[in-house]
Amino acid sequence: MSDFDHEQELERELSPGSLSRGDLLRRAGAAGVGLGALPLLGGVAFAAAPPTDGNKITLAQLTALAKKEGRLNTIALPPDWANYGEIMKTFSKKYGIPITNASPNASSADENQAVKSNKGSSKQPDVLDVGPPFAIAGKQDKIYAKYRNSQWATVPANMKDPDGFWVGDYWGVIAFGINASLIRSTPKSWADLKDSSLKGRVAMNGDPRTSGSAFAGVFSAALANGGSLDNIMPGIQYFADLKKSGNFITVDATPATVANGQTPVTIDWDYLQLSYGIEFKGKLDWKVSVPSSGVFGNFYCQAISAFSKHPYAARLWQEFCYSDQGQLLWLKGFTHPARFQDLVKRGKIPASLLSKLPPAQNYKSVKFPNAAQTDKAKAVVQENWQPMVLG
Repeated sequence: MSDFDHEQELERELSPGSLSRGDLLRRAGAAGVGLGALPLLGGVAFAAAPPTDGNKITLAQLTALAKKEGRLNTIALPPDWANYGEIMKTFSKKYGIPITNASPNASSADENQAVKSNKGSSKQPDVLDVGPPFAIAGKQDKIYAKYRNSQWATVPANMKDPDGFWVGDYWGVIAFGINASLIRSTPKSWADLKDSSLKGRVAMNGDPRTSGSAFAGVFSAALANGGSLDNIMPGIQYFADLKKSGNFITVDATPATVANGQTPVTIDWDYLQLSYGIEFKGKLDWKVSVPSSGVFGNFYCQAISAFSKHPYAARLWQEFCYSDQGQLLWLKGFTHPARFQDLVKRGKIPASLLSKLPPAQNYKSVKFPNAAQTDKAKAVVQENWQPMVLG
């Protein structure tokens, strides 16, 4: 099947419906290199340096140059996270570019470290998907390349770096996941997680000092326990108390620990919790609950390594991810993609996808931090998590 035929087939599968979630969306709150008189690579024009603006190069030119590079190195993309398995397969099939996905379960901190450690190596990650605190750090450490993809203008301002070094890709909220086969009562609030029946059963997806989802979990707990977007300390104290009671265990919640019952109550992004319900259907009864208070939302960020060995493939990856096709594939993984509002306005989202998302009322009180609040909270967690929670 040709690339054109494959794209037509996907468009038929994802034909738009009329359902709108505009109310939900409203809550979520250019320098470039020209292509004139350029040298040739196998008959294809290329710039002395890769473009910093996706509107300064055609998709056909970018695709040809990316195919010449012949590979894309991703990192920390679990196939069952945000539908990345299908996204990677679709990209490779569409453009004929194989993907090497290193360390699928690595943390955001690991991703940035891999960029630094593999400088000059063929193992250098070309693209990253990191939490906001780590995106901010990556820009500060000058390990990201500037690139505003061609859909930049349709991404909300609060979801992108004004200088173009990273851009938000999808967002969700912190939710509780419960193995109802093992837990008799579904926790619906942060207070419910303190119940003595949950001793040794509550886990997060990583350590908040290195994991974006765990960091968000601490923020959510803070909002529900007297904290604010400017004060994450009550969240750290909450987990200190939960650890002291024996309810909180420092086991990283993963699909494997969910499947074997080691982590019957997990604190993680709603889209991951919802995907577990699909993945383990018929094997265990997995229920998802957005907390009644402390609803915290945040997004992840795409970035391109400043030392990428495949800089055109990296930019083509971003163009694909922010195309309508890529955005709908993220939505299929229960996330809200960055261009959700633009897709809704243009009637590009099929009702079949929207119907699988939680009710909009679950997100009514969601709060999103800004960059300064995120940076401040990260420093507080780095300083206090070990002495207060881990001991």
